[in-house]
Amino acid sequence: MRMMQSNCFALVTGTSSGVGTAVARALLERGWRVLGVARRTSPLAHDAYEHLQVDLGDTKSLPDAIGRRLTTLLTAHDWRRVGLVNNAADPGLLGQVANLDARRLADVFAVNVSAPLWLMGAFVRSTPPSTVVRIVNVSSGAAVRGYPGLGAYGTSKAALRMAGMVLAAEIEGAPDPKRRDRRISILSYEPGIVDTPMQANARAQSAEVLPSVAMFAAFAAERRLVSPDTPAREIADFLEGDSPEHFAERRLRA
Repeated sequence: MRMMQSNCFALVTGTSSGVGTAVARALLERGWRVLGVARRTSPLAHDAYEHLQVDLGDTKSLPDAIGRRLTTLLTAHDWRRVGLVNNAADPGLLGQVANLDARRLADVFAVNVSAPLWLMGAFVRSTPPSTVVRIVNVSSGAAVRGYPGLGAYGTSKAALRMAGMVLAAEIEGAPDPKRRDRRISILSYEPGIVDTPMQANARAQSAEVLPSVAMFAAFAAERRLVSPDTPAREIADFLEGDSPEHFAERRLRA
């Protein structure tokens, strides 16, 4: 039987549906306290769950909308372990690079890069040196391979992957041994082909907007989509596990 982790805390973004909901639920079942963040309400109802209805794309409001509550939670308790799951993403700007709307690009990068980058900094800055910190940046195959029509989404996920690598390099290269030896580990995690609204939205596009739409249709037709619960378990395992590396990347193992 799994030991309850009552002295563990995690912030999970995108907890209104999909992988975010599944990760938060998995952590709650393991005894974690969870702060969820999403634009919409969450289906989760649990004594150890708190929800902040926040638009991560409004980066100017993040210090007030999230920062104050997060700082209070991180500093007001003697947490043994804390976790951050940057799961929320804006996949809405589809289309070939030549046709992308510059006004929407800023929105995509705000949610997919700027907000997660700020949250990573907040966790590193606000946690005591003795606290174990685990950060998961939910990535995508589109971060490491080009797919026609996914220029905005893929590029933003590649930037998030690099942000995790840079943070790890800063920790490893810190002149202060106390900072260099902190137990902070960042995982860039590709959850595989998950049955989420994001996949349904991709299948609904025309080939003109999303030239790779046939690939997404085949995923569903061939029953290759996995439940959000599957990657959620692997993310929760990483948050609870030991990791000797400051940065790692992994694809869905199941």
